Amino acid sequence: MIARWTLSRIALVLLGPLSGLALAGCPASSGSTPDAASSASSDGAGVPSASAVAAEGSVTAATSAPVPAGSIVVSTEPVDAPGPVFTSDGPVDVLIQHGLVYDGSGGPPLRADVVIQGDEIAHVGPTSPELKAKLTVEAKGQAVTPGFIDTHAHGDPTSDNTNFVYQGVTSICLGQDGKSPSDDRIASWAKRNRKKKLRVNSLPFVGHGTARSRTKIGLAKDALSDAQLGKLQDFVAGELAAGAWGLTTGLEYRPGSLAETRELRAIAKPVATADGVIMSHLRSEDDDAIDAALDELLAQAEEGARVHVSHIKVVYGKGEARAEALLDKLEQARRKGYRVTADIYPYNASYTTISIVFPDWAKPPASYKRVKRERRDELLEFLRERVTRRGGPEATLFGTGALAGLTLAEVAQKKGKPFEEVLAFDIGPGGASAAYFVMDDALQSRLLLDPQVMVSTDGGYSSSHPRGYGAFATVIQEHVMKRKALPLQEAVRKMTGLPADTLRLSDAAFSATRRGRLEKGWAADVLVFDPAEIEARASYDKPRRFASGMRWVFVNGRAAIADGKLKSRFAGRILLKQKGADQAEKP
Repeated sequence: MIARWTLSRIALVLLGPLSGLALAGCPASSGSTPDAASSASSDGAGVPSASAVAAEGSVTAATSAPVPAGSIVVSTEPVDAPGPVFTSDGPVDVLIQHGLVYDGSGGPPLRADVVIQGDEIAHVGPTSPELKAKLTVEAKGQAVTPGFIDTHAHGDPTSDNTNFVYQGVTSICLGQDGKSPSDDRIASWAKRNRKKKLRVNSLPFVGHGTARSRTKIGLAKDALSDAQLGKLQDFVAGELAAGAWGLTTGLEYRPGSLAETRELRAIAKPVATADGVIMSHLRSEDDDAIDAALDELLAQAEEGARVHVSHIKVVYGKGEARAEALLDKLEQARRKGYRVTADIYPYNASYTTISIVFPDWAKPPASYKRVKRERRDELLEFLRERVTRRGGPEATLFGTGALAGLTLAEVAQKKGKPFEEVLAFDIGPGGASAAYFVMDDALQSRLLLDPQVMVSTDGGYSSSHPRGYGAFATVIQEHVMKRKALPLQEAVRKMTGLPADTLRLSDAAFSATRRGRLEKGWAADVLVFDPAEIEARASYDKPRRFASGMRWVFVNGRAAIADGKLKSRFAGRILLKQKGADQAEKP
């Protein structure tokens, strides 16, 4: 069933399936990023996506359904922005003129100028020929968009973070996988970092694992008492009141993996009260277990919380049909009234610690020395079967320490022993991190097209996976320009308006300065670029190569990239969620 769409700003033409829209896969093992198609037009128009977007760029959560590839064509023809004509007695700070404005709503591009005054957008539309500006950016033939929002990032707000800027990311969400951005409270973290030099805006989340640690529950395996659950709820509620945008869980890691559904339901209640969002690294992303893992997340939605699947993927799964089944499951939940979204990174290899291939009984609080001594054969058998199922030792590429750049197969060959013995006795569950080539391109690419799936890096400045330096650029280069599976306005919506709506950054009741759209009075996080020039240069063997192609990147009205060159300007801010937005966001 095709979803109901509001049609006030975007023309939709229903067609039969389009030939040639199948998503050709990039070989997962190559790690290469294809060149942008030189024949693509500079405004990013092309073969439309499998997803259609609503008039204001949002799809009603309760009614949006997965749409078969090629069934809906979205108007990509630029339209003239309506008046009135903007003028000013004195010079404005920045005038971006003659660009094609993709405002973050998902609507067609507008022929319009953008005026920035201070840290806000003063006007989007026609301007007087006599208008003067301290800085004029000629954007003819260029896309002008809101700054991109990364819903799942890692690192520290005070890190260099130029990896984000080069991709056009101006805001990042920190505190992922159940771990808050620091061991202290959100209020202390924000106060400590507020006046430091920040490249990008940072949004904090409270971590479930941090809550367990701070309430002295830690690695407790037994079902928690009502008193313990109450302490968890109070801690989470306090962090949300201090400005956290929601809660994260890392249920594939300790201590999150120790939590039962009753505990997860309990901590969902304060999130629901605060209208926050629960971002979850699911308990399992394996093909035979992900449905049950999603049911566990949806149980939190039953408590009234908005829920979000972090880096949605299916390990071992194959084909678009599997993706459709997964998306249909989420759609059925929306039809029940649950509010469900997800993010994705456009790569077919995941990246995390090597502990992911070890059994739970070999991880803390268990003694690994005892496991090796008393359960040696069982451990070796488990590792051999799990790695084989995950594509074999050739599909594990180490990214840290002396093993960086080598596959598990190569390490085993050098050491002259079976790979499972290398894992068990030379490395151990805490000994390395690696990329795992365990995803199917057709499946993952179909997930990307869904209207309720946005883009994330799951990386940071110290990332050893190319996603931290190239996720957003890859979506534009590969899926917009090369495959023509997404029109540019839909890709921009996935990177701006959709995450802003999900986080409540676009809601004046929670954000002192609204973000995610190019509209008067909203934050001046603005990009100027030619989509045909965007290139993701990071690869698995060189994961820290900066993306290229951004002409201008403005963060809170100040140019972080000017005419293609990085500037030593730090205009990022710590952004706290504010009930009633009655606190000053600005430093």
